Amino acid sequence: MVGYITKRAGLAAATLLGVSILAFLLVHAMPGSPGQILLGLGATPDEIAAENQTLGWNDPLVVQYLRWAAGAVRGDFGTSLIDGHDIGGDLLARLPVTVSLAAGGTLVSAILGITLGVAAAVRGGATSKTVNTFAGISVALPAFWLGIILVFFLAVQFPIFPASGYVPITQSPSLWASSLFLPVLTLAIGGAAFIARQTRASMIDALSQEHIRTLRATATPTNRILYVHALRYASLPIVASVALQFIALFGGSVVAEQLFALPGLGNAIQKAVGTNDSPSVLAVVVVATLVVILVNLLLEFVTLLLDPRLRAQ
Repeated sequence: MVGYITKRAGLAAATLLGVSILAFLLVHAMPGSPGQILLGLGATPDEIAAENQTLGWNDPLVVQYLRWAAGAVRGDFGTSLIDGHDIGGDLLARLPVTVSLAAGGTLVSAILGITLGVAAAVRGGATSKTVNTFAGISVALPAFWLGIILVFFLAVQFPIFPASGYVPITQSPSLWASSLFLPVLTLAIGGAAFIARQTRASMIDALSQEHIRTLRATATPTNRILYVHALRYASLPIVASVALQFIALFGGSVVAEQLFALPGLGNAIQKAVGTNDSPSVLAVVVVATLVVILVNLLLEFVTLLLDPRLRAQ
């Protein structure tokens, strides 16, 4: 078990290192240079060259990467080329927004998806067809279009929730939840369809197992068979689909953040790419990758607990 965890942690560290190197190289391939972006269009070539020299842009790539990596390990991602703000502090303020959005969307989609998937597998017939129809329609709906519909009905026609903006949880938990309700619902509906399909397939497979038929033959209560034995047997692919849902929502939050004006990482990467703010682009990519890797490690640990066979490795 210790060897399994060590191996996974080593792979995670290697992945983060590889992504950081690739992102660093891609950032250097972006048009323009830091000196050109800092000084603006009115700067002369000599002024730009001098500024690039001061910033170390002309140093060998290996030297630049090691210098950046040494700062990143300490949480120092440098300053923005656009307005000079501290990138690390800005990401620290934005990260809770994106995590709250992705975690909320994952939680809601997991509750809806598992409930619908279990019902479809157990009841079958019309219930299964209805869930499949819901899943098919929900997957096909673009998140941006769905968000606009929700805003129209729940923020404009019936002003129950705010149409945009974000309130930190430290300021007001109730307003925080209210500001996230529409964006979370926008992201959760498509995710619920994905999880419902996976849950239905996994539960159908679980209910066909020999030990489940034995439990039924011994008059074990139906609820115990479904929610203890069958659901546990089906839990591995379901947990994996929930984790993948979080990763997808975390990485794809830019649509919801733009639509609902949320100050998260998706909003930050959109602005950074649009302004060629290379240090900000690199920092957001690395921080987002780190979060995804941590979620994958958590999934590995949960899988280890659910599957006794892995603990023997």
